Amino acid sequence: MSSRTDPKATHPPAELETIASPSAATPGAEGSRERLLDGASAGLDADRGSAAPSDPPGSADPEDDGAPPSVASARIQVRRDERLDLVIEYLAFVAKPMPLSLLLDEAPQRIAAILGADVASLYLLEGDGDELVLRGNVGFPREARGTVRLSVGQGITGMAVECLRPISVVQATEHERYRAFPELREERFPVFLAAPILGSGRPLGALVVQRAGEHAFTARDVELLMALTAPIAAGARHAQVLDELRERRRRTGGGTRKVTLPGLPVIPGRALGAIAALRRPASSSLGAQQGRGDPKLLRFAFDTAEKALVDLNTRAAERGIARDAAFLSAYLLMIGDGRLRARAFELVADGRSVAQALGTVAREVARAANGIVGDPFLQDRARDIEDLCDAILMLATPDARAELPSKAVLVGDQLTVFDLLISARANPVGVALSDRSGPRSLVLLQLLGVPSIADVAGAFRWASPGDVALLDADHGFLVINPSRAEVATVRAARRKGWAPQEPASGDDRGDDRGDDDGEDEPTS
Repeated sequence: MSSRTDPKATHPPAELETIASPSAATPGAEGSRERLLDGASAGLDADRGSAAPSDPPGSADPEDDGAPPSVASARIQVRRDERLDLVIEYLAFVAKPMPLSLLLDEAPQRIAAILGADVASLYLLEGDGDELVLRGNVGFPREARGTVRLSVGQGITGMAVECLRPISVVQATEHERYRAFPELREERFPVFLAAPILGSGRPLGALVVQRAGEHAFTARDVELLMALTAPIAAGARHAQVLDELRERRRRTGGGTRKVTLPGLPVIPGRALGAIAALRRPASSSLGAQQGRGDPKLLRFAFDTAEKALVDLNTRAAERGIARDAAFLSAYLLMIGDGRLRARAFELVADGRSVAQALGTVAREVARAANGIVGDPFLQDRARDIEDLCDAILMLATPDARAELPSKAVLVGDQLTVFDLLISARANPVGVALSDRSGPRSLVLLQLLGVPSIADVAGAFRWASPGDVALLDADHGFLVINPSRAEVATVRAARRKGWAPQEPASGDDRGDDRGDDDGEDEPTS
């Protein structure tokens, strides 16, 4: 196999000649025949109820001999050609200003109907311009969106983007470039057609249609699919807005610039809220606080944390993830350990503050764990105890500097048990994590049960506390300072059956605001 083809090449590489030719397939029905109306004036007369003039003797139907219509005649496509009607409806749809999420939802459905396909997938080129991410789809499970990823050149889809040419295959599974995703069961739809979405000087993604059977897409299908990618290009370009703005200076302390950050969907759904960063107590469990500790507050904190952990274990069992959530049992053992409680109350009785007492307990456990070299279990247990001590500290002596606003979109690196014990009390509407969710974070996100995405590159660079955000965990986007159209889309979806929360301030700030660099927003 040759190396990557120069994108500037105007002819497909020789390897494309081995791909099944779509011309070998029997074309399907192309719709009803065209109606010929003689003269625009005849049509007007018919509308007025008068009879149209008859054809002169010996006149021939232009459709019969291939001659072009005369000056006195016009060929009008009636609304009986189903495919043409679908194309017209598609073009009318994509011509409207709309948020990217709506385009990703609707375009694949309409394109599948036009091409008679069982599956239609819309890939966007993200990252450093070398990763294709499936963001819009019809025909595959919803979990495929945002999780199916290909490198440029990988698979038949990646090959189409690499060569900047459409590729049609009758039996995709037999092609040497085929890339299987077992969870999709793509072998059910072997007839495959991939077309690159072309931008200015570089590809923006790919549009793929698949169907069952053994008849290839026709040459007209290939041409039509390439044409249908054009209206998607503007929306696809703004899915990579982070890449375009990465080197540009951003206003400090928030701002009104709209930024779309791609991520990996974890818990589906959409939410609106103000950005709030996940944080620990300003005076951590290892810090010092002046004043004598209150044993009653400490006992209340232990009891409250224990009850919350019991509830989380019960919820994990109800959702069928008890095995994955086994680490919560370790927290229950720790908080129920009489020695840990006794040591904390002993230090408080000696005149320590609650923070000092819990900090001392955490340090003593960490010291014991580090004393046993090479024991990762004890080191993990020490981190868990520090996490638990921070939560108990917040319950016993709430720190206003660490409290979160109500109904916010939380942004952080990872989710911890502390966040479910403390941060969840603020009723967040969504979570965006900058790291890929590890096993623990994934379980905790499922227990939290709000729309969530992970692997959001640049989250801390572009998002500031107080910025309004739209979390689209259906497709995997965090939209900071969303437009009015995007906010309206979320509200419309809420009226249809699901209810994302609004920003707590009541100001959705979802108006159309200009970027400070003067760029237009093509889909808003």
